[in-house]
Amino acid sequence: MSDTAYRTIERPEAALAGPGDYFALLKPRVASLVVFSGLAGLLVAPGSIHPLIAAVAVLCIAVGAGASGAINMWYDRDIDAVMERTRQRPIPMGRVAPGDALGFGVVLAIGAVAVMGLTVNVAAAALLAVAILFYVFVYTMWLKRRTPQNIVIGGASGAFPPMIGWAAVTGTVSVESLLLFALIFFWTPPHFWALALYRSGDYAKAGIPMLPVVAGKAETKKQMILYTVLLIPLGMAPVWFGFVGWVYGAAAMVLGLIFLAAAVAVWFDHTDRAAKRMFGYSIFYLFALFAVMVADSLLGLSG
Repeated sequence: MSDTAYRTIERPEAALAGPGDYFALLKPRVASLVVFSGLAGLLVAPGSIHPLIAAVAVLCIAVGAGASGAINMWYDRDIDAVMERTRQRPIPMGRVAPGDALGFGVVLAIGAVAVMGLTVNVAAAALLAVAILFYVFVYTMWLKRRTPQNIVIGGASGAFPPMIGWAAVTGTVSVESLLLFALIFFWTPPHFWALALYRSGDYAKAGIPMLPVVAGKAETKKQMILYTVLLIPLGMAPVWFGFVGWVYGAAAMVLGLIFLAAAVAVWFDHTDRAAKRMFGYSIFYLFALFAVMVADSLLGLSG
């Protein structure tokens, strides 16, 4: 990284950060999907939970996700300053000092886990702690800059929220909650590789070994098709395990086939258009999948 970029990160004006800058450190757009999947896990779990405790659990998931984002921005401030997609973040722009971002993230992380443990249950708090630690130490600090499998393995951190929501209600980890984990785990690579395809130059410039940079676009597209094929039976699995019905199953099949069609379109497209469409659809896919799962479970649409 250039000296100019480094000076931008460290300049003293960072002390003048406003509330909006600290909110941006939480990666709110990313956190919204995390929070929704956590809420979905809580709503489809068997048993009951007091609405206030449920709200606290969801809030802790949100704060924990934001804390992970803030620590990630602190650690990645050098590459964020280089990449077009991230150079407007608060630390590269000099609006938040790196140490302040780190302290902010650590305090939020500890607070979220502590409140979850004291007000919800130990199982949910332990899973939240594992999710934060996995994202910070395994993905951000270990895998991201070392291997093209960074998002495959590291993506596990984003798959914990529905398990956390499930544990908030049941106090346990079950096969059903592990299935919800697997849905997000296998969704993450094609979702993120779609972005990496049309941002490959950015990642190459920052020295991040994303799959398109290391293995090429053809291999990346092949892997995306493979993962979307695996998602179709995974999306149907909640029906087979009996905690949702066939209204969800039909929606999951349609959503999965569209996702696969989007991946095939990326294979045949030599521009960035199909990859951009697939990235956008992948976000809709996960929101829609969990939304229908919740509706089917709560409203008995298949009963």
